[in-house]
Amino acid sequence: MKIFSAEQMRAADAVTIQNNQISSLDLMEHAATQIFNLIHQRLQGAQIPIHVFCGIGKNGGDGLVISRLLVEYGYNVHTHIVNFSEKRSKEFLVNYDRLKAISKEWPSQIKCEDDFPELNKEDLVIDAIFGIGLNRPIVDWVKTLIKHINAARCFTLAVDLPSGLYTDKMPEDREAVIYASITITFQLPKLVFFLPETGIYTHELEVINIGLDSMFLQQTPGIAQLIAKHEVMPIYRPRHKYAHKGDFGHVLAIGGSYGKIGSITLTTEAALRIGAGLTTAYVPECGYDIVQTAVPEAMVITDDEDDYIIEIKYDIKPSVIALGPGMGTHDKTKESLKKLLKDVETPMVIDADGINMIASDKELISSIPKGSVLTPHPKELMRLIGSWEGDFDKLEKAKAFSTTHDLILIIKGANTLTIYKDQIFVNTTGNPGMATAGSGDVLTGMIAGLVAQGYNTLEAAVFAVYLHGSAGDLAIQELGYQALLARDIIKNIGKSFIELFKVTNPNTPQQNGQQ
Repeated sequence: MKIFSAEQMRAADAVTIQNNQISSLDLMEHAATQIFNLIHQRLQGAQIPIHVFCGIGKNGGDGLVISRLLVEYGYNVHTHIVNFSEKRSKEFLVNYDRLKAISKEWPSQIKCEDDFPELNKEDLVIDAIFGIGLNRPIVDWVKTLIKHINAARCFTLAVDLPSGLYTDKMPEDREAVIYASITITFQLPKLVFFLPETGIYTHELEVINIGLDSMFLQQTPGIAQLIAKHEVMPIYRPRHKYAHKGDFGHVLAIGGSYGKIGSITLTTEAALRIGAGLTTAYVPECGYDIVQTAVPEAMVITDDEDDYIIEIKYDIKPSVIALGPGMGTHDKTKESLKKLLKDVETPMVIDADGINMIASDKELISSIPKGSVLTPHPKELMRLIGSWEGDFDKLEKAKAFSTTHDLILIIKGANTLTIYKDQIFVNTTGNPGMATAGSGDVLTGMIAGLVAQGYNTLEAAVFAVYLHGSAGDLAIQELGYQALLARDIIKNIGKSFIELFKVTNPNTPQQNGQQ
């Protein structure tokens, strides 16, 4: 599913109105009616107090339509107009008059703190103050209103976007943003729903189809791509009957040091479990018995040094090299990495200490084979691209780094992001239980295992991230969040493939990064 910017969504509205010979009021009525239907379906006429906060733009117009429909169905509705400007959109004015025509209780006018309504925890709040229309700093009393709504801890439904959020930058005051229990957004999701600093403002996300022009949506490239089952299915490559292990490549997994052999062991096993035909682990001497015992299907090459890697020598021809897990950053290990990068042309998946060694000597970046994959956690990413001011600045710097060096970056998180040049792929699988030691080592092996099988590095990165999260989701069904271990992810890789072919209900709402 594509992710559009606010400007692209406005353009989609305009094209739909023009091509379908409808008015903006008709489009608004259709969209807001769908939100009303969802509310009505859940409330079934329950007489709880419903407070609808409407701005004076198009989002406020949506709120007025919802208010009118709630009144018509006999709900206990209180509509509040948030008068933050003297300007009124045409859609707001028309729907304001329509609401007044059928309502015994006219909307209350909020112009200052004295006008704030009393809210109780049992009430329902519908937030239709700004939506995607916010394009300037919020006036102080409106910030206070938003804090007032949040403090009431009501169940809060945001229309399209929680008020106080921008679509393309961080809010000025992070306390002056609606914390939505659910956000019902129109047609396509927004990038802010999936970034660590802004995704926190909506607990549950539902995307509703409001009938925007399908040709425009198909032909317009989004600013990002949301990756779910529908998007990864075309990537999957089935195996033919007469295949043999030689058809599925050879992973060389380089890493480990004294006390950290477990990391490269997880990488090695994950590469095999996701389908690599052969996998060889290159470890210091102290790791031989451990890897050979833990992963008997793997082959092992040992370094001349007992405790860490000092010289990477091998006589195999790997399809891909996974490097870094548990490797340490000893000076001699770093020298061995320099020598390897000087000669290697094989695509690489670099993680953990591999990234740390490269970040400490930025000249090494130019030696990494083009199209290789780097999988940093936030601190490792900062060592690569420098510090940033907010998630949007981080994305721009990550895209610039990827473009300059022709490398794929995977930014791990609740919604892991895969970045290649100007392309952003937002993953939808995964859960908080995966924030555990070794989870990243497993991902490294999974990416490498797919590259070995013939997937290009971008396909492998996107697909492996999805399967990694899916395997974690399957694991917590038995274990819960706290008990999940990295090896439980490996155990569920096979089930995550099987899950691809299960039929699911297309109307099931998407959770914000935690499915």
